[in-house]
Amino acid sequence: MKNVILYTDGACSGNPGPGGWASILCYGENVKELSGGEKDTTNNRMELTGVIEGLRALKEPCAVELYSDSQYIVNALNNGWLRDWKKRGWKRRDGELKNAEMWQELDSLLQKHRVTAVWVRGHADNEYNNRCDALAVAERERLV
Repeated sequence: MKNVILYTDGACSGNPGPGGWASILCYGENVKELSGGEKDTTNNRMELTGVIEGLRALKEPCAVELYSDSQYIVNALNNGWLRDWKKRGWKRRDGELKNAEMWQELDSLLQKHRVTAVWVRGHADNEYNNRCDALAVAERERLV
């Protein structure tokens, strides 16, 4: 199983509003950048899209170290939130789960890959997180 490092980020102007997402995949010396945007979206949707698109780009099952500055993403993966939402039929304990269809898609991708999520402080000193932020912001700005 190949070891891949995945950096992701999302950006949104207004919530909802125009937004952008980015993923950077690192495998050995190979680095692949992906990005895109939507005219009417939310920050959480863009954060999720960055992760989903990054995992979708993998051609075979991989061991993935996922770096994100989104506590929403990292906590869902590391603290059992995703597992609990799934058990409850894609609902939160107190009702509706926003972006349920995206969490279901992410869950499907997590069945193919072994993913370890790591939280990184946004806008700090992580080169790839900062590059993801710049790509996501550029996509957002393109839509403003």
